[in-house]
Amino acid sequence: MSSAKEKQLGLHKVIMVGSGGVGKSALTLQFMYDEFVEDYEPTKADSYRKKVVLDGEECQIDILDTAGQEDYAAIRDNYFRSGEGFLCVFSITEPESFEATSEFREQILRVKGDDEHIPFLLVGNKADLEDKRQVTADEAQSKAKEWNVAFVETSAKTKANVDKVFFDLMREIKSRKEDGLKPVKDSKRKKKKKCEIL
Repeated sequence: MSSAKEKQLGLHKVIMVGSGGVGKSALTLQFMYDEFVEDYEPTKADSYRKKVVLDGEECQIDILDTAGQEDYAAIRDNYFRSGEGFLCVFSITEPESFEATSEFREQILRVKGDDEHIPFLLVGNKADLEDKRQVTADEAQSKAKEWNVAFVETSAKTKANVDKVFFDLMREIKSRKEDGLKPVKDSKRKKKKKCEIL
């Protein structure tokens, strides 16, 4: 019974990606529980589920918080394959984490069959550390424009834009589902069709 109800509610699968230490877990926990956990020790991957109201409609969000430095490409690819939308997080205080977003984007596109329309947001976290900023908003905006995705700055500490990035991404996922542009799973079905005798 519960699984049928879950389907009815609509389930949106979000994957958190980004280098280690950029605040993916802090963003997730702030969104889930309204609390800032500064000394959070990440495990390989944590999964969270929450009921939310998106534009007046009740639905569920399933968040997979990856550790950043996945040991095995196969495990990482499985995570990416299961996701319907991605929050790609970097820290505005760490240029290396900003550079790494390009690699995460490439890996996601490779796994998703170069589907450039996959719901994806570029997130610059730790916006409360303005005095330590090393990545400008213009740099990030320029990369987001190149990828044709939105860019939002957040702070898990002050909760600035935390709900916004999750809800914006859920809207993208929902609109994609409504458009019927399913994440590249049609290839198998097409192959089968070739064998049919009409």
